[in-house]
Amino acid sequence: MKLTSVVKIDPKGRVTIPLYMREALDVHEGKYLVIIADIDKKEIVLTPISGEAENLYEIRVELQDRPGALAEFSKILGEMKLDVLISRCSTVKRGEIGECSAVVEPLDKNVDMKTIEEKIKSLSVVYMVQVKPVEKVA
Repeated sequence: MKLTSVVKIDPKGRVTIPLYMREALDVHEGKYLVIIADIDKKEIVLTPISGEAENLYEIRVELQDRPGALAEFSKILGEMKLDVLISRCSTVKRGEIGECSAVVEPLDKNVDMKTIEEKIKSLSVVYMVQVKPVEKVA
C-alpha cells in the first residue's frame, strides 16, 4: 500500500512527515532514515532503517545487461554478508549496459569498502564499481 501526501519545506529546509505515515512506517524521534536524492529524476527517497547506521556504504555499479548479471551481483553481496537497505537497478542500453545502486550495511564488521569494491570488480559482468561511505548527518 502506498501513502501519498503533499508537504511544504520550511525556511530551514525541513519537511514534516505526516503522523499517519510515521506511524505506518514506525518512524519516530531518534530513528535513522537513509535519504537519496536523484538529481536526474528530481526525486528524493527516504527509507527508514533499523540500528545506528554506523557503517553504511553506497555501491554504484555498471554491469552487463544480460540474463543473470543482476543475480551474480546480488549473490556476491550476500556472500559478503551485506544487508541491502535500498537498491535500484535499471537498464541503460538494452542488451548492453545496466546500472545498480545500493545502500548496504555490512553484517560482518571485517568487511570494508576496499574489500567490497575488489570483490565486485572481480565479477566478469561488472564494467565499473564505486563504493563510498554514506554520510551520517546528526
